[in-house]
Amino acid sequence: MIHSLFIINSSGDVFMEKHWKSVIPRSICDYFFDAQRKANNNEDIPPVITTPHHYLLSILRSNLFFVAVCMTEGKLFTSAMSYLPPLFVIEFLHRVVDTFEDYFGECTESIIKEHYVVVYELLDEMLDNGFPLATESNILKELIKPPNILRTIANTVTGKSK
Repeated sequence: MIHSLFIINSSGDVFMEKHWKSVIPRSICDYFFDAQRKANNNEDIPPVITTPHHYLLSILRSNLFFVAVCMTEGKLFTSAMSYLPPLFVIEFLHRVVDTFEDYFGECTESIIKEHYVVVYELLDEMLDNGFPLATESNILKELIKPPNILRTIANTVTGKSK
């Protein structure tokens, strides 16, 4: 089960975080930053980083790091109820980026910041209590309408967030 997601830019700043089960402090990313410093380049950062109480699973896409935090509770995944294979989490992170690219045309820090509300809504629909739920683009577009120029202008003028 995924407890939290941190999105980190190329400067090493956590500019967005989303928590599903409980709030995990940003300081958990220090383990990721340590691995990043030890790596020769960004592609050499291990996709799974073990910490005393968590696993950090990460991908690098569009010059952004997407870092999912899963609890260890003594072993990687404690029961069939909370079992998510690491590769499944990594695939889910790729699906998140694919969805952002589908919705916004590209996945950059500025685009994510510009569409914070939609990004949070998408993440809420994509994960239910830490477990992947709706990850298909056509289903998500039925639930959350993609932004368009006209809607963005109207929302700006009226002050609406959707």
